[in-house]
Amino acid sequence: MAIDPGSWLGRAIQRMAASPRFVKVGPKVMPPLDRFVHRVTGGRVMVTRVMLPAIVLTTIGRRSGEPRDTPLATVPYDGAFYVVGSNFGRANHPAWSWNLLDRPDAEISYQGQRIPVRAELLDADEKAAVWPELTATWPLFDLYVQRSGRDLRVFRLVPR
Repeated sequence: MAIDPGSWLGRAIQRMAASPRFVKVGPKVMPPLDRFVHRVTGGRVMVTRVMLPAIVLTTIGRRSGEPRDTPLATVPYDGAFYVVGSNFGRANHPAWSWNLLDRPDAEISYQGQRIPVRAELLDADEKAAVWPELTATWPLFDLYVQRSGRDLRVFRLVPR
């Protein structure tokens, strides 16, 4: 069960995650830690799930052609999984988003299940419609928009 983002603990975790120190350290620590925990528990556990619903997205690298596993926060909504290319609020789009643009067929691991998906990049209207649901799950997405200075990509991952 994830911690409620509006609870005192949820707000404390968000303050920590919004800190400049975490923005420097988090991207180096959290994805490898999540990949490791996910792997050793057969996909049943991820550190990120303490605060948010999470998946491991497997894309095919657009340059390497090799499978790439990326732990991501997700918002399961309306029969699909939504992911935001926030990249912890950094200036560049994350590599996984470029991979999905190149090859939209991917796979996710969610709560121990492997699910083939097709990625759809949301247009501005679709993104505006789902944004309140995304920020209700992780309010820092708004901060990531400000910090990054870019339009964050939002993908709908539809089970195939």
